[in-house]
Amino acid sequence: MTMSDPIADMLTRIRNANTAKHDTVDIPASKMKLAIADILVDEGYIAKYDLLEDGAFKTIRVTLKYGKDKNEKIITGLKRISKPGLRVYAGKEDLPKVLGGLGIAIISTNQGVMTDKKAREMNVGGEVLAFVW
Repeated sequence: MTMSDPIADMLTRIRNANTAKHDTVDIPASKMKLAIADILVDEGYIAKYDLLEDGAFKTIRVTLKYGKDKNEKIITGLKRISKPGLRVYAGKEDLPKVLGGLGIAIISTNQGVMTDKKAREMNVGGEVLAFVW
């Protein structure tokens, strides 16, 4: 199986692990995925992540976060917005709001990967990678 959309793969792995109530999930690493993992930690959607190096291969091990009991999910949804076949861009005026501001949109800007909130503060637009809520 060829991996045409590594970000969608990352989101799917997190979504599946979250549904199956796993503690951790391993994802092949890339700079973009590390940037996304950073945002998920900053915004409190995952507990932490570690970068594991195995020779030439790097893996991100994401430690998932749950509420008081394991049945309470912190991440209720992850949605890939921009796809390789259909890129979705938003200008600084059109940055999406996820669930009226309860969720976050992850935007790839020329200033780096950030949340919709930070993109608004910095007055930049970019590619809408994903929604998390």
